Amino acid sequence: MPQALVLAVTADGALRPVTAELLAAAARVGDPAAVLVCDPAERDTLVTALGAAGATTVLVAAPPAGAPLLTGELAALTAAVTATGDVSAVLIESTFDGRELAGRLAVRLDSGVLAESTDVELLDGQVVVTQPAFGGAYSVRWTTTRGVPVITWRGNSIEDTAAPADAPAVVELTVEAPAPAPTVLEEHHEPVGDRPELTAASVVVSGGRGVGSAEKFTVVEQLADTVGGAVGASRAAVDAGFYPAQFQVGQTGTSVSPQVYIALGISGAIQHRAGMQTSKTIVAVNKDPDAPIFEIADFGVVGDLFTVAPQLTEALAER
Repeated sequence: MPQALVLAVTADGALRPVTAELLAAAARVGDPAAVLVCDPAERDTLVTALGAAGATTVLVAAPPAGAPLLTGELAALTAAVTATGDVSAVLIESTFDGRELAGRLAVRLDSGVLAESTDVELLDGQVVVTQPAFGGAYSVRWTTTRGVPVITWRGNSIEDTAAPADAPAVVELTVEAPAPAPTVLEEHHEPVGDRPELTAASVVVSGGRGVGSAEKFTVVEQLADTVGGAVGASRAAVDAGFYPAQFQVGQTGTSVSPQVYIALGISGAIQHRAGMQTSKTIVAVNKDPDAPIFEIADFGVVGDLFTVAPQLTEALAER
């Protein structure tokens, strides 16, 4: 069976949950193998974790001089691994960095990118993916016409797990420094808090223009904290300065697919719906009974979010 490569996603020396989902998806179309770039001190722990998540093979590389690999370097490394083996597909988390990496990798492999995928299968020996289209109103199935498909995967799309591998095979990779070597002049890290990341959270609570101000966004945060969820915002709320841009949910922001999505004061413009319509359960609170968000909501409340949300927060806290 050919290998299905997964780009392992780590943070602070541990695997992020999306890596296990990527391996589960990879197991549908090949023998799941993980490409891991990490500090040598974290190597053994991460290899064990990848095996438990289903990776039968872990291809390990240490970045030269301990510096993180730039996107071009990681694309070159992954392309080299793909070219030397029998690979059915390469799966990458669908983030800003992941999408850039996927494009670079597809060019190197003379293949194509299957973007924002939520399902994958083998059909007559061909890798076929499912992707939400037209704001999630439709689903399309597509494949590449040549080469190894590069798949960007939307997190929280499947609940499968791959069979654990007690002792995954470990292959050492060598990273060759490019000439001339790129120089990182400055790094800017987005602030992070104690809440789950948007793409990994099982519950997302988002606020829109109806929240009214940055100060009033606490009503969104309190509900999110009560259920251990992430906080999101609509583009209108971000443009109005109510919440930072990295929390924007939508076509031009982050695409999410949590178990529960709660929309407070969000009208439901097509741009926003495109980034959250694949959520398993959608709850909407809006004063306008004709708001488009109610067309896709599983549960809708026509009312003032500043009345409804605190009551919901209190009821959930009691449970």
